[in-house]
Amino acid sequence: MKILLDESLPRKIRYDFGKDHDVWSVRDKDWLGKKNGELLKLMIDDGFELFVTADQNLQYQQRIEKLPVTIAVLKGSDNRLTTLQKLIPLLFHKLKEGNLPNVIEIF
Repeated sequence: MKILLDESLPRKIRYDFGKDHDVWSVRDKDWLGKKNGELLKLMIDDGFELFVTADQNLQYQQRIEKLPVTIAVLKGSDNRLTTLQKLIPLLFHKLKEGNLPNVIEIF
């Protein structure tokens, strides 16, 4: 699975996604500072399947119902690496269930 990590996430969280996935950060793609609409378009054009963010407002700012991508919103008590790392197994459990809506919230 090709996964894009938002700039709102700690950089080191990429290592929690394992080696079976193609994980990139917004920083890796040189997309820092892009507005959400532009970022979503770039990501879809580049073939990403999953966008992981801590931005809880994204789903209300963009029309994402028909996008060919899943957006996972990590809802931790804070954005620290140790807090968000605990949510990654829950994210993969949700992904394995299949038939996901465009936005899944993990908390």
